Amino acid sequence: MKLFMNFAKDESGAVTVDWVVLTAAIVGLGIAVMASVSDGLEDLSGDIEGQLTSQGISTTF
Repeated sequence: MKLFMNFAKDESGAVTVDWVVLTAAIVGLGIAVMASVSDGLEDLSGDIEGQLTSQGISTTF
């Protein structure tokens, strides 16, 4: 019983759990931002490509 009580009072793993949750939240936020911005970036890159093509700028080396 004493071993169980010592285990219940031990908080050494609590900081690790906090960091794991915080890291998962940051990664999830990054994925959400990337998903919401990617469509706009594709449209923008297509517009830039169209402008460069219409100006007659060669993009081959």
